[in-house]
Amino acid sequence: MSAPRVVVAGGHSAGHIEPAMNLADALRRLDPTAEVTALGTVRGLDTTLVPARGYPLELIPPVPLPRNLNLALLQTPGKLRDSVRAAGTVLDRVRAEAVVGFGGYVAAPAYLAAHRRGLPIIVHEANAQPGVANRLAARLTTHVFTATPAVRLAHATAIGIPLRPAITGLDRPALRAAARRRFGLQPGGPVLLVTGGSQGARAINLAVSGAAAELRAAGVQVLHITGPQHEVEAPAGDPPYVVLRYVDEMQYAYAAADFVICRSGAMTCAELAAVGLPAAYVPLPLRGGEQRHNAEPIVAAGGALLVDNADLDPAWVRSTLLPVLTDPGRIATMSAAASAAGAPDADLVLARHVLATIADRRGGDR
Repeated sequence: MSAPRVVVAGGHSAGHIEPAMNLADALRRLDPTAEVTALGTVRGLDTTLVPARGYPLELIPPVPLPRNLNLALLQTPGKLRDSVRAAGTVLDRVRAEAVVGFGGYVAAPAYLAAHRRGLPIIVHEANAQPGVANRLAARLTTHVFTATPAVRLAHATAIGIPLRPAITGLDRPALRAAARRRFGLQPGGPVLLVTGGSQGARAINLAVSGAAAELRAAGVQVLHITGPQHEVEAPAGDPPYVVLRYVDEMQYAYAAADFVICRSGAMTCAELAAVGLPAAYVPLPLRGGEQRHNAEPIVAAGGALLVDNADLDPAWVRSTLLPVLTDPGRIATMSAAASAAGAPDADLVLARHVLATIADRRGGDR
């Protein structure tokens, strides 16, 4: 049999691109001959993240689908038609046998182009509130997968989010000592990891740095990833308060930490649950606060705290977070609960389904 040929569509943001690339890696692990092509646009992170993972990237015109009736919606049909045509050209050239979409600016054109060609469409929705593209696709296919059972999409099966093996295979206790040395942290004592994602989060940075003295007095070390646009001055002294703008290999930060304070993007929630790290999630206060829904299942399981952006300040860190950080028993209980809420094999589950769908289609074409 010839190599399975798959097109993945998850462009623009890391939250769409990363699971697409993790699926591509899983396909290659299951079938090293698999040919995976990514659709993307020049507007987002596609031209940076996809080539870095070693996959061919085909660029098509982006089609952001507005959520409301406005001028942008009236301009969408023409843009969508051009993008569907471009996506179809790619599908024909690579002789695609299936399209796997993760939402984002290129997903809707890919779904429509695949539908016109009778190709299998496989959908993965990482967020608790599905976007327009994936809501459309769920009407075109029965192959629909979601991060959690709470996601409302037709035909949906909850499998988690495809993650990197460096995360799902992480042995935090085994890597702990080396990870702490890597960041200049002490081998003993609790470590709080602070991160606002790739761009940082000003509210989180100010709240934790404002409570630095109290954290230090309680013996809590801090590994603070500020983001490239933010400045936090590291207070001198012991235990260490380490400030970095960016960390490339987050598995080391996860291994060094005992607890995290962070945003609640879908990928972040999935990764922390997979490695069993309890967290205080601070949902981004945009688009109706939809990030809150990503964290709620982990909070309900007992693996995390939830604090609104407006309520986060140094006083909250001192009064609510600090007692948790200094209670090893509670951290252990929350860690176990976070692990129970995780789904570390979503990449392979989805990859097996993609390959089985292609095999079924080939069998039906005989």
